[in-house]
Amino acid sequence: MGTPGAERFAMTRVMVVDDHPMWLEAITDELTTAGFEVVATASDGQQCLNRALATRPDLIVMDLNIPAPSGVECTRRLIGDIPGLHVLVMSASDERDDVLAAVKAGAQGYVLKSASKAELLDAVRRCAGGEAVFTPALAGLVLGEYRRMATAPDEASKAPTLTDRETEVLRLVAKGLSYKEIAERLVVSHRTVQNHVQSVLRKLALHNRVELTRYAIDQGIDE
Repeated sequence: MGTPGAERFAMTRVMVVDDHPMWLEAITDELTTAGFEVVATASDGQQCLNRALATRPDLIVMDLNIPAPSGVECTRRLIGDIPGLHVLVMSASDERDDVLAAVKAGAQGYVLKSASKAELLDAVRRCAGGEAVFTPALAGLVLGEYRRMATAPDEASKAPTLTDRETEVLRLVAKGLSYKEIAERLVVSHRTVQNHVQSVLRKLALHNRVELTRYAIDQGIDE
């Protein structure tokens, strides 16, 4: 028997990629029970590419350390080949380089395999809904690294000018907060947050929250 409300996710088509049979089976079972339609699984990079292109899932739960091509390379290729695809990386690694490589390849979220079942399902639902999903620890890890690698003054001067409030909203978007959560944090209305996000998108010539997150990471925007 599925979980209550599982029918809400019946139309979300998911693929699971992991080279460990136990993880592959466990994640597939959890997603199916939660109401997602698992349309394909893969245990290596080539299977991932072939089956993803054949089934065209809405979202892929991707392990990074799979036989070649790697999860990062598969993410990069499939993001370019399947319009609207979301990729949620689920990895045992919390190394800075791995997280950064996944984000630059186009991953919309990154969760650790130590996450609980509830945390995994929440991350999948949020990614399926178009949100960027990173735990505070992972977001802080990556943003902190880019803060230490701050650009030279002449390069930084070329960046578009954001107001203090726009920068704050961008930072919270990069940390994976929803518009509602940002509105509550800043004590403003949901519409005000939307307006700030739209203003930032226009100034930076970006198109969505995922691109905003990548920009924030690249610029080292942090608390």
